[in-house]
Amino acid sequence: MRILALITDAFRGYGGIALYNRDVLTALCQHPEITEVVAVPRSIPNVKESLPAKLEYVDISARGKFFYLYALLRLLVRQNRFDVILCSHINLMPVAWLLKKMFQVPVILEIYGIDAWSPPVGRKITRMALGAADEVICISSYTRKLFFAWSSLSERICTLLPNAIHLDQYGEGEKSQRLIARYGLADRRVLLTLGRLVSRERAKGFDEILELLPALIQDEPDICYVIAGEGDYRSELEAKAKSLKVENHVVFTGMVNEEEKADLYRLADVYVMPSRGEGFGFVFLEAMACGIPVIASIADGSCDAVRDGKLGILVDPDDSEGIRQAILKSLKLPRGIPTGLEYFSFSSFTRKLHAIIDKVTEGAGQRL
Repeated sequence: MRILALITDAFRGYGGIALYNRDVLTALCQHPEITEVVAVPRSIPNVKESLPAKLEYVDISARGKFFYLYALLRLLVRQNRFDVILCSHINLMPVAWLLKKMFQVPVILEIYGIDAWSPPVGRKITRMALGAADEVICISSYTRKLFFAWSSLSERICTLLPNAIHLDQYGEGEKSQRLIARYGLADRRVLLTLGRLVSRERAKGFDEILELLPALIQDEPDICYVIAGEGDYRSELEAKAKSLKVENHVVFTGMVNEEEKADLYRLADVYVMPSRGEGFGFVFLEAMACGIPVIASIADGSCDAVRDGKLGILVDPDDSEGIRQAILKSLKLPRGIPTGLEYFSFSSFTRKLHAIIDKVTEGAGQRL
């Protein structure tokens, strides 16, 4: 069996979608019936990294739209038969629709967060092409609810497949003295939020925690809020911290290296992100895998990451007092990896994805 994957980014990419696609491609390559996976990415922003066996990564496609179509055409001329088309973003569905018409093979669509919460504006062709999907892989129940509220597809073809956490890459541990010294966190109670500081994505909850800090400092004078990440919104957040007179209780780390990420999580006493725009919230899995208590939002896909409150505390991002009480409660909780986090293990993710592939290919055989 051969899989053609139309993806935005994966290996050598940044962010949640790239991470998810890396796991999808790796899991596909472990399917015993799959002989090759050919991935055609729209973007490759990072340096090279090792690829799993059975994966061909078509680099030329990332140079622009023309090169993306050129790479596909060259690929189809050279290797003109695939058994499944995996479309990793709703905006790539017109291409998937065309390939399905040409080769009569099933299409699997992946949907994540805000990209699928409302109809694509000014993209009638994209909306029409959604009908080509034989199966929809959805990262969270929240995204599923919003997507099927506007799309014409049947929810019966949808399977939930949340992010996977590679538990062997994390684990409990002591706070890094090196990072404590770097950020001036000796004898501080640390709240942490990690994410891109992008002005168009002001829904992570950074502002809400900054606005709570004056009250939290009254409760816990040694508290410090660590904002990890980089982007154009950082200057506004720094200005806000100064205007609230809490700048001595806020640390901006800038971009975090993957090699230091686990140690950064272990610096925290609580991971808190009262967000409004998360498709899932992989950061919660990372924090919990390091044994850190987490506070997530009821207003987006974060609910799925903490399994509706089984693995962490849920708050309303509009309820500042509720967030404050959740933080104070969490500061008293012991560290420890929560029972049930194995639900998100990569082995579980792989089994679920293989079952989806088997279901789609068996259905395609029956239709033929």
